[in-house]
Amino acid sequence: VQLQASGGGLVQAGGSLRLSCAASGRTFSNYAMGWFRQAPGKEREFIAAVTWRGGSTSYADTVKGRFTISRDNARAMVYLQMNSLKPEDTAVYYCAADLDYSTSVYWDYWGQGTQVTVSS
Repeated sequence: VQLQASGGGLVQAGGSLRLSCAASGRTFSNYAMGWFRQAPGKEREFIAAVTWRGGSTSYADTVKGRFTISRDNARAMVYLQMNSLKPEDTAVYYCAADLDYSTSVYWDYWGQGTQVTVSS
C-alpha cells in the first residue's frame, strides 16, 4: 500500500486543520488506517485509528474530543479532522495502514508525513 499524506500547515492555537491521506496499490478497504505524529526529540506516537469498515475508532487521550478520524473506502482516503489545536500538537503527522487494527506504532505501511505547526 502506498500512502500520501497532505493538509498540514501553520495554524494558530484554537484553529483547525484537516489532514488527508490517499492510498493506492492494494485493496484499501481491507486495511485498518491510522494517524500518528512525531514531534522533534520525541518518539512517534499513536493518535487515531479506524477499522477497515469504519465501524470502530480509537483515539489517544491527548486528542480525544478534538480530533476525528474518518475514511472513504470508495475514494481510498482517510482523514483526520483536528479542532481546537494546541501548540503541543505541533509535529509531523503520518498516516499508516495495516491489516491488523491496533493502537501500537508498529504498523506495516507508512506515508511520508505532513508538518503541522500550531502557534501560540
